[in-house]
Amino acid sequence: MIVNADDFGFTRDVNAGIIEGHRRGIVTSTTLMANGAAFEDGVRLAEENPSLGVGCHLVLVGGFSAAQEGRRLPESVAELVRGVFLRKVSVFEELAAQVVRILDAGIRPTHLDTHKHTHLLPPVLEAVARISAEFRIPWVRLPVGIPLLQRRLQRIAERHGSRFADHFTGFRMTGRFGAKDLGRLIRGLPEGTTELMCHPGRCTGELQQARTRLKESRERELEALTAEETHRAIRESNVRLVSYREL
Repeated sequence: MIVNADDFGFTRDVNAGIIEGHRRGIVTSTTLMANGAAFEDGVRLAEENPSLGVGCHLVLVGGFSAAQEGRRLPESVAELVRGVFLRKVSVFEELAAQVVRILDAGIRPTHLDTHKHTHLLPPVLEAVARISAEFRIPWVRLPVGIPLLQRRLQRIAERHGSRFADHFTGFRMTGRFGAKDLGRLIRGLPEGTTELMCHPGRCTGELQQARTRLKESRERELEALTAEETHRAIRESNVRLVSYREL
């Protein structure tokens, strides 16, 4: 199981919670926001914690562009969709600039995913899969359980040589799981490799002022990810914790 904490680089208190989840809990991996307010803090913490796998959390909604200085990205998924289909948003250019910023910071990304799962839009996934091939970052998250859409997304990813975990979970649990829920999930894991998405963090002044619905819930997720009950479920189920780097 890969336990990936999204939103690394969002705020310093989110970063602190992710590192705590790695050091004391089951978090094995995280994805870094190149346009996050705490990007530099995230880079520093990644260097101090080399056992933590670090990928790219590609952002098309919220914050400023990495490709065009001073330009704001769409504020909502709906605005992004309009921009993509009206060709007002250069998806590949923006995401490639974000990857370059992470590489220039000295981090070799292990995998790719997107903020707010925007690569469920086929044009965005096309860009992500192209980045996967051109930057040689083979692993891409496919967060979908709808068979017809899943097959379409898999075809796009496979055409570019992208790889993905056998299973993905955590979408419906975001912001509302505890140690018991996590224990049940771990004990019921299917055979193969599963990525669990999570959003741990410390909720102090920075996060309280940030534009996100996930605030106090990050503290609850952190508590669950570090609980003895969770560690016990891992041991009793013979689950191997890995990052994409090990795959």
